[in-house]
Amino acid sequence: MTEKKPMLSAPEALDILLSSVRPVDEGEILPTLDANGRVLAFDQTSQLNVPPMDNTQMDGYAVRAEDCASGSAQLRVSQRIPAGHVGEPLQPGTAARIFTGAMIPEGADAVVMQEQCEASGDSVIVRHAPKPGEWIRRTGEDIRAGNIILFRGTRLRAQELGLAASVGLAELPVMRRPRVAVFFTGDELAMPGEPLKPGAIYNSNKFTLRGLLENLGCEIADYGIVPDSLEATRETLRAAAAGNDLIITSGGVSVGEEDHIRPAVEAEGRLNMWQIAIKPGKPLAFGEVRRGDAGDSAFFIGLPGNPVSSFVTFMLFVRPFILRLQGVAEVAPKVFAMRADFALPKGDRRNEFLRARINPSGGLDLFANQSSAVLTSTVWGDGLIDNPPGNAISPGDIVRFLPFSELLY
Repeated sequence: MTEKKPMLSAPEALDILLSSVRPVDEGEILPTLDANGRVLAFDQTSQLNVPPMDNTQMDGYAVRAEDCASGSAQLRVSQRIPAGHVGEPLQPGTAARIFTGAMIPEGADAVVMQEQCEASGDSVIVRHAPKPGEWIRRTGEDIRAGNIILFRGTRLRAQELGLAASVGLAELPVMRRPRVAVFFTGDELAMPGEPLKPGAIYNSNKFTLRGLLENLGCEIADYGIVPDSLEATRETLRAAAAGNDLIITSGGVSVGEEDHIRPAVEAEGRLNMWQIAIKPGKPLAFGEVRRGDAGDSAFFIGLPGNPVSSFVTFMLFVRPFILRLQGVAEVAPKVFAMRADFALPKGDRRNEFLRARINPSGGLDLFANQSSAVLTSTVWGDGLIDNPPGNAISPGDIVRFLPFSELLY
């Protein structure tokens, strides 16, 4: 009798997926305004200093610090310098009215905020003894010309776009979007808006998975609901592999007579991984599907059919895989140590991912029903507790918490 192999742990499964990724190698140039969510294809270097000149952090008066050493100096206001204008050199014994962001005039070495000054006709009384450099932003204080400001593999967010714009980058080179095919197996599946026949359920996974893929910037080819037959599954796999980087299915990866994903993938390519020791989400499959006679293949990930299992395994395994496919360097979500405000008397033999919510006191509450079919837990919750195998939890224990904000984008 053949000894049954132990199931892979979650870290082992993720290592297999990430070590198998072949990142897309095609890119495009986009206007910086249109690059949100895309992945940078090359390092970006600043050609200028930021700020490009010494400027004031405050509305106030540009002065020579030595002229104000008394702490109550009266100086003639010789000029007014709004942002975007260049002032005249500052003469000794005078001050320049200056506004936030404006260039410091030659000769001035400090700015006194207006709250510490009193206007008096064409003069100003400075009731403060400033130190040289006070309230002045120096040239290149933020960015030096020649420095790399954004690295290849960075997933661009609003702040990265702003940084690129701050050094004048009107366009950015990005990797193309990953092309992902999806289909859903099960004769019991119906679409919302259709009459629900006896024994049927609505295909919620289609909406969840498509939303998750859109969050990651994927181009999606949706092959819909595929009948429960080996030939139909094989035919759809062949069609999906032709023009896509990755095929994702939902359902049909268990061991029942109507679960055709595994034999179909093995007939059209190969399976590299099947079943992992997590709850929910045990029947997760990974492999490749041949692209006809082209000699290459599309990646394949088969998700469980239960809606929570599908949701959780996508976040834990598919999300980092797709990010790495796009060339993202850092794909691991941030994990937070948080206090459990509940009891879990007995841990499961598998690594559990428990739906939990942050309560007003800063601890975690557990959703009462942790079944893999209870999709309401994913709406109620703020994230997942990563609970090791066999680990019981008592109130006050510190647990590993993965917020959905780290897992959905």
